[in-house]
Amino acid sequence: MSGEGSPQVAVDGSGLQVTIVAGLWHDVISNGLIAGAERALAEMGAEFSVVRCAGSFELPLVCQAALNNGADAVVALGVIIRGGTPHFEFVSDAATSGLLRVALDSGKPVGFGVLTLDDEQQGIDRAGLPGSHEDKGAEAATAAVQAAVTLRAMEKK
Repeated sequence: MSGEGSPQVAVDGSGLQVTIVAGLWHDVISNGLIAGAERALAEMGAEFSVVRCAGSFELPLVCQAALNNGADAVVALGVIIRGGTPHFEFVSDAATSGLLRVALDSGKPVGFGVLTLDDEQQGIDRAGLPGSHEDKGAEAATAAVQAAVTLRAMEKK
């Protein structure tokens, strides 16, 4: 499983406002990702809200808007399942490149929780659902908060 070796991170996210932005596609998996992100953010003491958007292609724009409207960090959650056309590659690349651009342009963290999958079972295994092997929603939320805390500590006083 790809999650082997992942760090165990304890982060204090109090005082941070985080927006979870999640696509609507594949609702069982996306709802599991959201629940994992919410659990992690609550455990870290961060304030958070959830915004839904159509799909993974729309994540960069909605994440950018959340950051522009005061969020300290965003957690981008999406599910892209490979099909029989090149659509998978186009959407995966656009979401990944777009989210990186949002983070670099804003100077604020974007937790990357976009699952790029060959089939639905891979998503269920990673969505933090009962029986899942991984919780990518929680991992993305933790990464975003850890980066936000690190950036705050680096700010010149």
